[in-house]
Amino acid sequence: MISKINKNEVRKARHDRMRFKINGTAEQPRLNVYRSLNHIYAQIIDDSANNGNGATIVSASTVEKEIAAKVADLNKTDAAKEVGKIIAERAKEKGISAVVFDRGGYLYTGRVAALADGAREGGLDF
Repeated sequence: MISKINKNEVRKARHDRMRFKINGTAEQPRLNVYRSLNHIYAQIIDDSANNGNGATIVSASTVEKEIAAKVADLNKTDAAKEVGKIIAERAKEKGISAVVFDRGGYLYTGRVAALADGAREGGLDF
């Protein structure tokens, strides 16, 4: 019997390999992306905080009511770009200008790339 490849397990393994090299600090935290079938989530994380356990500084997603209302009539790629702009605005409010981009094991295309472009347009440097 042919077994089907679990794409999420492959993505998680890819993400684990990337996380050896990517680390967020207080000066340059990590911009993490999670993409589900219908929504996209972004967090800026300081991995050195909380005794090395990490702490989320700011977050944004299409699930939040104010963002969901703003992106209701957009397609998923445009919604991801809008989430990138909003997370950049929130990061600026907290005094963060430079981040390390963590694509979460996803390929840098489509919604992940759109979120990154939106964050760059919003003023984040990575």
